Amino acid sequence: MQVFLTIVALLIVLGIVVFVHELGHFLAARWAGVRVDTFSIGFGPALLKWHDKRGTAWKLGCLPLGGYVSIYGQEDMFNRKKYAELPDEKKRGHYLSAPAWKQFIIIAAGVTMNFILAWFIYSAMFMFQPKNVQLPVVGQVIQESVAFNAGVKSGDIIIRIDDEKITNWGELIIAKELASNRDADVLIARGDKLVQVTLSPAERWGLVADGSKTELRKKGFWGAIYSGARETYYQSRTLLVVLKQIVTGERSSKQLGSFITIAEVSGKAMAAGFFAFLSIIALLSVNLAIINLLPLPVLDGGYLLILIIEAITRRKLQGRGMEIAIMIGWLLILGLFILTMWNDLARVFGLNG
Repeated sequence: MQVFLTIVALLIVLGIVVFVHELGHFLAARWAGVRVDTFSIGFGPALLKWHDKRGTAWKLGCLPLGGYVSIYGQEDMFNRKKYAELPDEKKRGHYLSAPAWKQFIIIAAGVTMNFILAWFIYSAMFMFQPKNVQLPVVGQVIQESVAFNAGVKSGDIIIRIDDEKITNWGELIIAKELASNRDADVLIARGDKLVQVTLSPAERWGLVADGSKTELRKKGFWGAIYSGARETYYQSRTLLVVLKQIVTGERSSKQLGSFITIAEVSGKAMAAGFFAFLSIIALLSVNLAIINLLPLPVLDGGYLLILIIEAITRRKLQGRGMEIAIMIGWLLILGLFILTMWNDLARVFGLNG
């Protein structure tokens, strides 16, 4: 039963997140007057397929671990000679027939929709799910820890870490992660006084929350909208910091997981309840957006970077050099897939020793 639940959860989570991403590309292309040949959820032979009035083929592939939108002529981006040789009727609805700024919107629309989805879900959760929030009150300071040596005391209330306002213990943990490789300026309320301390980088600061200090919180509409945007920002920033730390070697690449990890987490979240499951959808939507913004030629971020470079230099990037760059991009994606799969298989079968 648990395996079935895990598979169902994975398909629902990936289906929603991928559909929203590709829908962004699809709607932007339609708005820009560019033809969309295929909208597919999943890869491989189609289990279901139909055509709409504009000729777009809608497909449900037998391997539902992703999806794509096939935009007419987008593959000619680095072969403009081929586009130039097309007869006028063939250029109608072609990707390159749209001005560069519309091409930019088409490419950026996917990640934008993922951010909007996360924002919508987080906002709805803040609005409809009362939360028993752990307040940022220090219950205990571990002896000889970073916080102890800085003078933090039991009963202190953490108000701000660097430029981030802290309203609950979860935000404190995120802010600590964001400051993991540098000194953090911490503003503390101690009785009727404000105290400023500096906490140096460490795996743990040595702070333990006061478990008795909680508060039931439920946001109004505008408060939920603001908090949803703030949560989306926090999750995006945290992922960027984690990726940077993995690249620089401050974190182990073993923390990266494949769709196996996504399936396990999604299954547990579905079992935990509706709001927990929504939270995983929002988090994965943020992750998909951030990953797609990486400046690799085969990802949305790579295409956006190319359009920016072309706009600045007023020269079109094409030819053998771009073909090699795209090939390298695919090799990097393949390498990342192999790494994440190995991490998950090593964890599941205990191959890490």
